[in-house]
Amino acid sequence: MASGTTRGGLIAAAVTVVCAVTVLAAPGMAWAGPNPAPSASATPARGTTPGAAPGTTAGAGAGTTPAPSKDLQAVRAQLDTLYHDAAVATDAYNAAEEAAKKQSAALVELARKIVKGRERLAELKTRAGAAAAAQYRTGGLPDEAHLLLSDNPQEFLDGTGRVLQGQKATKGLLAELTQTQQDLEQYAEDASAQWQKLEANRKAKAKAQKRIEQQIAAAEELQSQLEKQEKERLAQLEKEAAQQAQTAWLDTGVLKGAQGKATTQGAKAVRFATAQMGKPYEWGAEGPKTFDCSGLTSQAWASAGVPVPRTSQEQWKQLPHVAVEDMRPGDLIIYFKDASHVALYVGDGTIVHAPRPGRTVTLAGAGSMPILGVVRPGA
Repeated sequence: MASGTTRGGLIAAAVTVVCAVTVLAAPGMAWAGPNPAPSASATPARGTTPGAAPGTTAGAGAGTTPAPSKDLQAVRAQLDTLYHDAAVATDAYNAAEEAAKKQSAALVELARKIVKGRERLAELKTRAGAAAAAQYRTGGLPDEAHLLLSDNPQEFLDGTGRVLQGQKATKGLLAELTQTQQDLEQYAEDASAQWQKLEANRKAKAKAQKRIEQQIAAAEELQSQLEKQEKERLAQLEKEAAQQAQTAWLDTGVLKGAQGKATTQGAKAVRFATAQMGKPYEWGAEGPKTFDCSGLTSQAWASAGVPVPRTSQEQWKQLPHVAVEDMRPGDLIIYFKDASHVALYVGDGTIVHAPRPGRTVTLAGAGSMPILGVVRPGA
């Protein structure tokens, strides 16, 4: 590539980097971890009320008005589906956001390399020009002619060694100049590729955000159609379903003999997570004032000095798995078949988690939602 073309490519690459950083500076909303699908009450949970699991029905205590109860069960199931879909979309948003952060960092690094490369190229060209001028001043005569015309042959022979060294250095200079030009061309190509990936993730984020907002809006609209008594009854049905699920889980004896104690880091993660109780859920948020489910768990472990993946699905994929009966405080419990929710185990069959929109960080029964498995950060 000619030097003029190279400079044009470098300028375009630099502009690409600036554009990429600008895109990332305004993501639209806070970044997020997957949103839970568990509960569906129309009113925020308080205290330690567990969230309801999708598809779970309330048995005893379902009320004395069967028809309205059945209708509310259908509403609850519908809300669970809407919030679950929002959770899946949130995970997609978070994954795109994480990828965009890495691509942005790569673009910034490429920008640094391009700037340094351009400076080095200018220096090499200056040196190459000086070498060419020196050769021109000698007249380009062969060494034999210089020897014959020299008044001091020994001085000439001494100088010949220096000339040979200079010629070798000039060859090295030209080789480095060529390599620097090639490197700059490659940096420009890499920047273009990273920009394309960044644009793809920007579109993925926008699509996921639209899906999240649609599902949450639909859930809120559904709840707004309920009367006050129906909302209260719906909350009661959710509470009963969660209690039933927790009781059934404990009755399996899964925690019998479980005596695992938290590590120092695990205890720090637990302290951080429980200190956030009462803070609102917000999809895409990882503190300090609001959290989503994986935002809470990732920040809890970050406070303990252990980085974990940002999303619940990646936490499930990348972290070491442990048996449920062997879990200890600080472990992460992953929920639902699609790993769309995560909570931090605090011990005694209890979790702390950020449930869903309209709720706050709270304690709940570890078995109140369908458990996919347990993972252990820092293992």
